[in-house]
Formats: sequence, C-alpha cells, structure tokens
Amino acid sequence: MSIVTISRGLFSSGQALAERVAERLGYRSMSRELLLEAATRYEIPEARLTELMETPPEVTPIKPEQLRLYRVVMQAAMCEVVQGGKIVYHGHGGQEFLPGIAHVLKVRLLAPLSYRVARVREQRHMDQASAYLYLTNVDDIRARRVQEFFGVDWQDPRRYDLLLNLARMSLDEAAERVAEWAKRPEFQPTPASEQALRDLTVKARVEAALAVDEATRSVVLNVLAKQGTVHIWGTLPGFGVEREVMRVIEGVEGVQDVVPDFRVVLAKVEVGDIH
Repeated sequence: MSIVTISRGLFSSGQALAERVAERLGYRSMSRELLLEAATRYEIPEARLTELMETPPEVTPIKPEQLRLYRVVMQAAMCEVVQGGKIVYHGHGGQEFLPGIAHVLKVRLLAPLSYRVARVREQRHMDQASAYLYLTNVDDIRARRVQEFFGVDWQDPRRYDLLLNLARMSLDEAAERVAEWAKRPEFQPTPASEQALRDLTVKARVEAALAVDEATRSVVLNVLAKQGTVHIWGTLPGFGVEREVMRVIEGVEGVQDVVPDFRVVLAKVEVGDIH
C-alpha cells in the first residue's frame, strides 16, 4: 500500500487532514510518534529531538556530528515505521526521509495566513499581532531546520506531487483529494519500489548504527545498500577503526554481505612531537 507524507505550516490543520485521510484509507496517522520511535530505538532523548525542531538554530546550535546523528536516526526510524505502507505522516520534511521511493505520495498543504492566525488566537489566546509574529517565527525556525537537515527548501512546490490550498477547498474536500491520489496506480508499490525501500532501510540502519556506536560515531562514510549487500567507502583515521566499522555493520538487520573500500589516513606527527 502507498505511503502519504503531508507537509504543512503550523496551525494549517495538517493533523486534521492526516487523520481524515487515514480514516478514509484505513491507514495509520502519525507525526511525533517518529521522534518517539527514534528516541526509543537509538537511545536519544525525545526532548532533544523536539527541541531541535522548535528552537532557532542560534539558540540551539547543532554541531555537524550531532546534526548527522539526528538526521540518520530519524530517517532510520521513518524507514522502520513505513514498512508495509498504510501510513499518513504529517510534519516538515517527511518526504525527505524517503528519497527515491515511488509509492510515496508527497502532499503540501497550504492554508491562508488569516486562517492560521485565527486558529492561533483561538487556541493560544493571543491578539492578532502576537499570533502573526508567533507563526512567522515558528515557520522560520522550521524552514531553517529542514534546510540544515536536508539542504532543501521544504516550501519549494517542485518537491511535491500534490498541492492543496484550503483557501479554495474545505478540509473534507482536501482529504478526499489526497485519498483519491493515494489510490492512483503510480503511487502503488511495485517490486522495484518495494526493493528500493528495503535498500533505503538497510542503508539507514547502517548509518544510524555507525552514528550511535561509540567506536564509530566520529567516522563519516558513504553507504550504499543493494539487495542485502552493503557497499561502504571513505577515509578512516586508523587501521583499528576498520574492524570496528565492520563489526557494527555486520550486526545490522538485513545486511547479508559487506563490500568495504576504505582509505586509512594517519594523523601527521610533527618532528617536535617525537622525543
């Protein structure tokens, strides 16, 4: 069955749309559950992942190695929860965790600013100016975080299959449109798209396992998975690291064979350091 991802701005009724689509299709709706899955599976505090998406980069700066860690564990968690399809995921960047998977329907939900401001005022008891500033601030934070994570503009319409504007249709009409598209032949799993998801899942598991293991977390390597065979290549800081990398990969579910291509680069020793 297909996988549906819905990207939306804050207070755009993305959750309500996802729940209505899921009800029509007999699917499961999810969003924050992804953070819980990632936190549980890879022992990272859920609060840290939540803080990442809700505070400005200058307030909560992230080191490159932390950014890579959060990205790969969340992608691995996403790959795990979408196995078998029948998922409607609502949240920023959901489609970016599943690149190249043909049976993913990527939806962008648009809502007029006046609609969003009214919902903020109702739920947060703010005046109009405060509600507007709140929305623009959170939208900016999340856009910058997605840019940090994936290097893309999540608002770029070219990244989506279906764009829905609540200024021109009701929420029920939008849900019906998504459900109709999710049933279209081009978004149904094929042997090729299911294999692509299995390969992506193994790749994501390997990257996450390397990122959380104390012996390999500082190593950045290229990973490609194909039908159970993992090709991994890149630079290692020492000969002993190769053994640790192989140990971690061989313990990952779905890995049948490993084809390594490492180049070891030892740290230079200055003459003055030798006594």
